[in-house]
Amino acid sequence: MRVSRCVRCTTFPCRDVRHESYVVPSIAIRPDNIRIVLISECAPASPSDHYYAGGNSLFQRTTVQAFNDAGADALSVRDLVSMGVYLTTAVKCAKTSYGIETRTIQECSVLLERELALFPNAEVLLLMGDVAVKAINSIAVRAGEGRVIPAIPAYKLRGRKFEFRGMRAFPSYLQAGPSFFIEKSKRGMIAEDIAAALELVR
Repeated sequence: MRVSRCVRCTTFPCRDVRHESYVVPSIAIRPDNIRIVLISECAPASPSDHYYAGGNSLFQRTTVQAFNDAGADALSVRDLVSMGVYLTTAVKCAKTSYGIETRTIQECSVLLERELALFPNAEVLLLMGDVAVKAINSIAVRAGEGRVIPAIPAYKLRGRKFEFRGMRAFPSYLQAGPSFFIEKSKRGMIAEDIAAALELVR
């Protein structure tokens, strides 16, 4: 299965993103094998930096390093997929400024909801950063389920258990992109969350 054939945006209604950077994962994947879905903020400015771009893409480097920090033995995104990890973004286009409008997150959460539905055996959601958390909350609220994650800082949520449609949800910090190397204080917490997710699916 290729996710990009099942999930696509056709209207591009959002005003605060770069539509030319739109990307939905197009790798061939066996959906039944996926146990962990990692959701980060948005697509990179350059498609060559996306998770599945190949080579030494930025998202691949930082994410593989985050999993290595957590004790995983991986050299590439392909290794992570083989371990049952699927990587995607909450917003499918690159942002134009530091923040992303709530309306944009809500619009793109419709695509994310369709994407998550493709993985019937997923047990864990790694929500990497506020945008991913807001996207999952948008899906839940739209369905009348209420918020999954309270609207408080991530460090105050540590140690608490959250669930979304039968999946354990870990609110964490952004691991995709240059901030992962800059904000070293958060790397340990990211590693803890990934390690906990991996332990749940062993």
